[in-house]
Amino acid sequence: MTITFDDFLKVDVRVGRITRAEPFPEARKPAFKLWLDFGPEIGERKSSAQITKHYAPDDLIGRQVLAVVNFPPRQIGPVRSEVLVLGVPDAEGEVVLIGPGHDVPLGGRLF
Repeated sequence: MTITFDDFLKVDVRVGRITRAEPFPEARKPAFKLWLDFGPEIGERKSSAQITKHYAPDDLIGRQVLAVVNFPPRQIGPVRSEVLVLGVPDAEGEVVLIGPGHDVPLGGRLF
């Protein structure tokens, strides 16, 4: 299936910085609860992510990641996930986070 450039522009992918991360024991699959700062325009948003294989909560603090910020919020157990943090699978299918190669301003939009 192909999409138009206008379709692509509907997906709002922004840079955020993880400010807080903690275990999410209530999740069905191992996951963390994340708080991300997307700068003054968007502010702080919460999410959950199944990224426990390659990351520990303390290692995530300060990391810049890409996330979709314009999906509707989704209730995942007791957590209201407000953004979708993006990643790709490694050779074993475990999530590896996607982020900029250099520190960039928070809230910057992918283009």
